[in-house]
Amino acid sequence: MSGYFDQQIEADIVAKGLNFPRLTPASIESVVVSEQFYRFPGTTVTVCCLTLKNGYCVIGEAAAVSADNFDTEIGQNVARQHAKDKIWALEGYLLKEKLYRG
Repeated sequence: MSGYFDQQIEADIVAKGLNFPRLTPASIESVVVSEQFYRFPGTTVTVCCLTLKNGYCVIGEAAAVSADNFDTEIGQNVARQHAKDKIWALEGYLLKEKLYRG
């Protein structure tokens, strides 16, 4: 579920031949070395902590409005995707800096 959107965009980029320096779903996943999830007891709040190769940790979160709609797997997927969204921004900055510096 969480990677579908990333993969669809990647397919669109490849189909259009946009091959200049860029990030890919695979490059984002390649910097993740571990993941941990925590659900706060008595809540629908799930937190995902992704540890990156350099030791930096990125946090994503998710919460269902109604406890009746809470699902552990969905909560973890959404929290992980939110953490990955932060990695896209960090890695995007890093790539732009590398290109700027030559």
